[in-house]
Amino acid sequence: MTLTNDVTTVKLLQKGNGSPFDRGGADSYYMRYPEPHYYPQGTYNGERVTDLTPAQLSEYNLGYAENEAAGDYKDYR
Repeated sequence: MTLTNDVTTVKLLQKGNGSPFDRGGADSYYMRYPEPHYYPQGTYNGERVTDLTPAQLSEYNLGYAENEAAGDYKDYR
């Protein structure tokens, strides 16, 4: 990913607890199908948001894709 000064790229770098990026990575880690969402007040705090903007959807997909590429999955054994 090329870093630029545009707002979309800066937004993609927001990886905090509950963010679309965080939730995408978590869905991949727990081997769940992608279901774009996030929690504005932190994971499982407040309402779950499923109506994502295009930028938020990109964040979610990036988090999911990065974890898929890393192959970091929960071991359920």
